Amino acid sequence: MGIRLKVLIVDDSAFFRNRIAAALNPAEEIEIVGTAANGQEAIDKAQALRPDVITMDVEMPLVDGISAVRTIMAESPTRIIMFSALTKEGAKETLEALDAGALDFLPKDMRGSGRSGEEINDLLLERVRAVGRARLPATKPAGTHFRPQVIRASAGGREVKPSMVAIGASTGGPVALRQVLTALPRNYSLPVVVAVHMPGSFTKAFAERLNAVCAVEVKEAVDRETLKPGLVLIAPGGKQMTVERGPSGQQVRVTDPLPGQIYHPSVDLLLSSVATGFNGNALAIVLTGMGSDGMEGAKKLKSAGSGVWSQSEKSCVVYGMPQAVEKAGLSDRVLTLDEIGPTLARVI
Repeated sequence: MGIRLKVLIVDDSAFFRNRIAAALNPAEEIEIVGTAANGQEAIDKAQALRPDVITMDVEMPLVDGISAVRTIMAESPTRIIMFSALTKEGAKETLEALDAGALDFLPKDMRGSGRSGEEINDLLLERVRAVGRARLPATKPAGTHFRPQVIRASAGGREVKPSMVAIGASTGGPVALRQVLTALPRNYSLPVVVAVHMPGSFTKAFAERLNAVCAVEVKEAVDRETLKPGLVLIAPGGKQMTVERGPSGQQVRVTDPLPGQIYHPSVDLLLSSVATGFNGNALAIVLTGMGSDGMEGAKKLKSAGSGVWSQSEKSCVVYGMPQAVEKAGLSDRVLTLDEIGPTLARVI
């Protein structure tokens, strides 16, 4: 047996601690090294046990989960998955935890998701394994110096003047998107559409949080909303978002997912619609995330003549989605997270 993945389970509910343990115990490569019933215990045990992954509740006595994440990331940086309520307040708290350094999150009550108990356990195992392989975020951005000249997107060795930008992300995506979008200036000349794998109750709070810190306008998309320069539209969680031509120009369509569609929103579906609607005049960016969502859409964009960028392995939390794009030979540029925003700001 190889190196085991050490996990610390943190929750004030003994029932939930046991539930997580029951899901993880059957996996031979996972070792539960301890449990904690509050944030202070979590801080102490993170120091003493040095786990590879911590599953962290938000609301706990003595020290809450968000404060515990901040302290752990300052004193003994560890990969952390948050368990949060699928509510407006739960979304706000989870986004604060991600800002503090948590890498991923799962809804605490997944019984209403339509998944069986076995499927829920499989999902938890999959996330713990993925986060256990993830890179810890840098404590400070590396800082890259850019020359001030304007650049163009590139596609297949030629310069492309894009009419819009489409971005896809999953695990690690909320923090990555914040870093990219805060680099765009107030007068940014291109519309931006974004699909990130998040629950429906989270995307509105996520968009509002980004809008508060970005120079560009960021909002959760509504059906038939027109694309505008400097406007970033976030696909609502639990829905599908595509781009099509409308009476006032290009617009988004927000629809219910069809049976069998794994991701909603789907990066593949969004990028495929952009490939059809923009005739090779688009730029797609695939950021950190688990799986390969976005690869098929990127292939259609490249076939249409658009440009595709992907996030570099060393700067990803999980190098799944960008890896699929790069391995398929679709990436015109492979950029670190520190490079993507400032470079995108100079694309006209």
